[in-house]
Amino acid sequence: MRTQVAIIGAGPSGLLLGQLLHKAGIEAVIVERQSGDYVLGRIRAGVLEQVTMDLLDEAGVGRRMHQEGLIHGGFDMLFKGQRHRIDMNKLTGGKNVMVYGQTEVTRDLMDARQAAGLTTIYEAANVQVHDFDTKNPRVTWEKDGKTHELQCDFIAGCDGFHGVCRASAPRNAIREYEKVYPFGWLGLLSDTPPVHHELIYANSERGFALCSMRSETRSRYYLQVPLTDKVEHWSDQAFWDELRLRLDPEAREHLVTGPSIEKSIAPLRSFVTEPLRFGRMFLAGDAGHIVPPTGAKGLNLAATDVKYLFNGLVEYYQDKSEAGIDRYSELALKRIWRAERFSWWFTTLMHRFPENGEIGQKLQEAELDYIIHSEAGSRSVAENYVGLPLDFGS
Repeated sequence: MRTQVAIIGAGPSGLLLGQLLHKAGIEAVIVERQSGDYVLGRIRAGVLEQVTMDLLDEAGVGRRMHQEGLIHGGFDMLFKGQRHRIDMNKLTGGKNVMVYGQTEVTRDLMDARQAAGLTTIYEAANVQVHDFDTKNPRVTWEKDGKTHELQCDFIAGCDGFHGVCRASAPRNAIREYEKVYPFGWLGLLSDTPPVHHELIYANSERGFALCSMRSETRSRYYLQVPLTDKVEHWSDQAFWDELRLRLDPEAREHLVTGPSIEKSIAPLRSFVTEPLRFGRMFLAGDAGHIVPPTGAKGLNLAATDVKYLFNGLVEYYQDKSEAGIDRYSELALKRIWRAERFSWWFTTLMHRFPENGEIGQKLQEAELDYIIHSEAGSRSVAENYVGLPLDFGS
C-alpha cells in the first residue's frame, strides 16, 4: 500500500490533519492501534480557542459544533470565598472560546472521514516506523495475523505521549523537558445542569477546584487531590461534599448533584520534546508536548501543530517548496512554549502547594487580587486564555 502522508494515531490531531489534507487533495492513510470505540470513549477537555474553531470550519466539520457548542465570553476566578469575572470578550476585542467536548470533535472528524470513504486502519498491532531519515519512509503493523506495510512520502506522528513515533526518534537527536506536579485532578462527569453558565476556577485553602461543563445538561467537575489518592476511595457523595467546601456560598446553593457517569484521576505534567521533526517524520499534539489541563491548552495546541504541518505539506505538494516543512518545528515550538508557560503559571497560581505553607497561599491570593483589579493583569490572562494569534511574535 502507498500514500502521500501516513498519519499515526486517530485522535483529534490525526483526524484533523487527515481531513485538512483530504480537502487539499493530498492522500493520507491513518493507522491507529486502538479501536474506534476506544478512541471515542476517552474523556478529555472541551474548551476550544477561536483558532481551533476556524480550523474545524476549514476542515468542513464545524456545523454541529456551531449548533451545539456553548460560546463563553468570560470565566470566574474564585479566591478568598469570592468570585471575580474575567471578561475575555471585552479585554481581547471581541474574542471568545467555545465549550464543545473533545469527544464530539473526534466524532465529527470520524464521521466526515467515513463519509468521504477515506482509509483508517483501527486495531493495528505492533505499529513501527521505518526509514524516516530517507526519502522513502515506511510504516508497518500487524492485523488479522498478517504484517502490512504502508509506503509514504512523510509520516505524521499524532500518536500521543506513549506512541511509537517519538520513541523511534534517535536518542542523540532529541531533547525532552518535563515537570511533574505533586498532585492530580479528580474529575467527575454527571448529567446535571452546570452550577454556573461559565467556568469557575477556584483557589481555596483546601486545594484547587474547577466547575466546567459539556452542555447545558452535562457537567464536569474537578478537584485537586494528592497523587496517592485512588479513585475507588472517592464516593460520589465524598466528591460533592468536598467540592462544596471549595466553592463560594452562591455556587454551593446552586450546585445540583447526581450520580457520576465517569470518574477518574489524571496526573499533571508539563512536557516538551525538541525538535518536532526527524527527517520525514513529524510529531504533533501529545506526541510532542503535554500541558497541565489548567487553561485548556492541550487540544488547542494540537490543532495549531496540525495547522503549521498542514501548511507545510500543502506548500511541498502544490508549490514544490520545502520551506514550510523546514520551519514546522520552529513555528510550532514557539507557540508550544508560550502555552506551556501560561499553563504552568496558571497551575502554580490556582493550586495548593503544601510545601509552600501559609505564605504560599497568601502570595497566591495577593497575585489574584492584583490580576482582578488591574486591567493589564486581567487582559494578560484573557489574551492567553482565548489563545494567542498564530502569527503572534513572528
